[in-house]
Amino acid sequence: MMPRGRVALFALACGVTVANLYYAQPLLPLISKDLGVPEGRTALVVTAAQVGYLLGLFFLVPLGDRLIRRRLVPFVMAADALCLLAASVAPHFTVLMVATVLVGLCSTSAMILVPFAAHLADPDRKGRVTGTIMSGLLLGVLLARVLSGVLAQLTSWRTVYLLAAAAMALLGLLLYLRLPAEDPRPAISYHELLISVARYFRAEPLLRLRAAYGGLVFATFSVIWTSLAFLLAGDPYNYSEGVIGLFGLFGVAGALAATLSGHLADRGWERRVTGGCLALLVVSVALMGLGAHHLAPLIIGLVLADLAIQSVHIQNQQLIFGIDPPARSRINTGYMVTYFFGGAIGSATAGAAWQFDQWAGVITLGLMYAGAALLLWIATAVRPGVSRPGVSHPGTPMSPSTTAER
Repeated sequence: MMPRGRVALFALACGVTVANLYYAQPLLPLISKDLGVPEGRTALVVTAAQVGYLLGLFFLVPLGDRLIRRRLVPFVMAADALCLLAASVAPHFTVLMVATVLVGLCSTSAMILVPFAAHLADPDRKGRVTGTIMSGLLLGVLLARVLSGVLAQLTSWRTVYLLAAAAMALLGLLLYLRLPAEDPRPAISYHELLISVARYFRAEPLLRLRAAYGGLVFATFSVIWTSLAFLLAGDPYNYSEGVIGLFGLFGVAGALAATLSGHLADRGWERRVTGGCLALLVVSVALMGLGAHHLAPLIIGLVLADLAIQSVHIQNQQLIFGIDPPARSRINTGYMVTYFFGGAIGSATAGAAWQFDQWAGVITLGLMYAGAALLLWIATAVRPGVSRPGVSHPGTPMSPSTTAER
């Protein structure tokens, strides 16, 4: 069961935890000056967090199918707090990069909580519960940019990481006290857990398709948001870190849309919503191309892009969580590894695109990723056989789906 108070706690925990990956985005110009590294290289801080998150997704998240999550999640959050503390005192760029990788790795505790919530929710409310928790997660991502920008302007970028460490320590304690008890977990070896992630990915065409959508839209997200601070810090805007951070508020539409997207998923509209949102994403990125000199299209594009990206993400998770309920953590691992691999590629290539042709290069790259996702959706629309979750087989390593996706 997932009463409202518990849903709110899960949403808060996911939001605060995933925020750790995004504090650096509005701080990149400031970190560049403080540590004496070029702007293009500073963008690798965002990539480092995403690489760490990828490692955590693969090596930590599958443990949610084996260990008691009431103990596992607070332990990982305590480790996260220590890594954030190390980032706050980093004396040079290399130390900051290492600490950021570890922060990303430990921040995957949120991805243990999401399938846990799906497990606790009633079947007819699974999409709504997942959407609400993802709304909290997305608000955490947005507020991370706002708070980090404001705090950095008032104090320094190091204060941002110090306060984040304190927040993680307190939240880990709260979850230890409030997470519900669980039945004993299946006796699966760690090696078998990791192997079964690959087996599910190979056996489930639905998982592969939805992971590809996720990776491409998150690559688009990372390209835009990693480069946005450089655009806003230079001519013609010349905004401060605090003002740059406030641009995160324009993504609130995406967070609010997550709950609505969950309702639509419960009605079985995943396919139509996905196609419409991918088309909207292409349009929004093109609109942001005017943002090099005009603020209004930049803001409108950011709002529409976040709405589209987060809606696709909710549709993806609603579908994959129905593949085999006892293996949700492992299935989520396969999806999220691909998702954040796309994000890491996006942030890594964003720096090169910025150095090559400034904002025009960033928009071109974003259109390539978003356009590829839309073309993939069109290709699957004209051929049968793409799957939805079929009858699951609890306890088995694989349960291929065979029914047609709506």
